[in-house]
Amino acid sequence: MSLKYAVLAALLEGESSGYDLAKIFDVSVSNFWSATPQQLYRELERLAGDGLIDARVVQQERRPNKRMFTLTEAGLRDLHAFAAEPPRPIAIRDELMVKVQAMDGGDPAATRALIEERMEWSRGKLARYERLRLHLLGGRDEARYLREAERIGPYLTLMAGRSLEESNLRWGERVLEILDRRFDYADKGGM
Repeated sequence: MSLKYAVLAALLEGESSGYDLAKIFDVSVSNFWSATPQQLYRELERLAGDGLIDARVVQQERRPNKRMFTLTEAGLRDLHAFAAEPPRPIAIRDELMVKVQAMDGGDPAATRALIEERMEWSRGKLARYERLRLHLLGGRDEARYLREAERIGPYLTLMAGRSLEESNLRWGERVLEILDRRFDYADKGGM
């Protein structure tokens, strides 16, 4: 999948500036797709050139003018066609997994520190996701929100992001237990 469809999906929320889209990506889309602001701006130009989004300039006093982007009918059709296609299988590319794979014979304390760092990162993401969840719910319980909300896609992707980070924490806890047992045992002359 290209960044194109993540941007089009983000514009389902309504008209946005490039800056607003960067914030949306940072807060909600990042649980399933990441992009730098520079990548977003380049993609916005490309999508506007392809007629999939419209861009208008908003004049501002004491600030640079800003461009606001909206989906066109062609963009919406393209996004809906994409959404109906079967997805490719998930391909994980995780630098930490390569480091864990290569840890044998290395420094177990360094590996432990990497796992702990990942767990802390997951806890931080879960805290952000919880703030976003509460914002989306707007005081409603989940069942009511899922019944009544105009759009539920952002909530469903948020659920996936939360599940991934919870899984990362469970994996990290298990790996730390294994490392503690293995290297405590080795330190006592058992290996």
